[in-house]
Amino acid sequence: MIQDIAASIVAHRTNPDELRRVIECLLRSPRIASVHVVDNSPTNQLHSVVSAINPRRVTYSHVDNRGYGAGHNIAIRQSLSNPTLRYHLVLNADVWWEGDVVTSLAEMLDTNPTVGLAMPKVYYPNGDLQLTPRRVPTPFDLIFKRFLPPFISRPLVNRYLLAHANHNETINAPYLLGSFMFLRLNALQEVGLFDERFFMYPEDIDLSRRIHRHWLTLHYPKVSIVHAHAAASRTNHRMLRIHITNMIKYFNKWGWIFDSERRRFNRQLTASLTPLTTPPPPQRG
Repeated sequence: MIQDIAASIVAHRTNPDELRRVIECLLRSPRIASVHVVDNSPTNQLHSVVSAINPRRVTYSHVDNRGYGAGHNIAIRQSLSNPTLRYHLVLNADVWWEGDVVTSLAEMLDTNPTVGLAMPKVYYPNGDLQLTPRRVPTPFDLIFKRFLPPFISRPLVNRYLLAHANHNETINAPYLLGSFMFLRLNALQEVGLFDERFFMYPEDIDLSRRIHRHWLTLHYPKVSIVHAHAAASRTNHRMLRIHITNMIKYFNKWGWIFDSERRRFNRQLTASLTPLTTPPPPQRG
C-alpha cells in the first residue's frame, strides 16, 4: 500500500506516555509515511522518547515556541514539498483510538474528491460525546459567554456547539476542532496554512472556514477517537489571557459584528442539520 499521509504533533511539556500512545496509534496505519513531532518545550527531553519508537517513520524537531499553528506549519511545508503525499493529519498528543482510523478517513477522501478536511467522531475519556463540528463563532460564543451565568449563556452555547444535531450523521460544518484535522494537501495549497498571527486557540477556526469556502469540511462519524480535552483556559488565568488575546486578533481579522461569510455559512449549516428527537444532554462549552 502506498504511504501517502504525513502527520504532525506539536508537543509542549507533553507527557511522554501520552506522546508514545498517539504515535503508536498513527503507526497502525500502513498509509502513514511519516510522523513529525515538533517540540515547543523548553528542553529537548522528548527527543529520546521519539527516537526510540520508529526512527524510520518518526522524526523530531525542537523549535522555538511560536505557537500551535506555527509548529504544525513546519511539518505541513515539508508535506507540501513531497509529491508522493496526498494528505496531512494535524493532531494533538492527547488523542487516541482503537483500530486504524487514519486509513478509514483516507479511503473516504479517496472516493470523495470534494472533501478538503475531515474529522472523526470524538468522545471524552468517560464516554461522553465531544461536540467538535461547530458553527463559525460570534464574539459571544468565544469571549463574552465566560462572564455570564449559565442560565443565560447555555441555550446559545448549545446552538454554537450543534448540541441539538444528530452527530451520528455526517455534518458539513464550517468549523472543526483542531485536535484532529485530516487535511487534503491540495486544499492547503489552495487556501494556505495556519495563520501564524494566532499563537493558539483560533487557528483551527480560521483554517476550517478558509477550506470550507471551496471544499467540504466533514464531521465523519463512521470512525471515532478519544480526546482528553483539558480546556486549560477555563482554570489557568495565563491561558485565559492568551485565549482572549488571540480571539481578539481573530475577530479583528474576520469582523466582530459584520461577518457576512459567517452568517452565510451558519445559515447553510442550520438548514442541513438533522435534529435530535430527544433533548441533548448538558454539554461543556
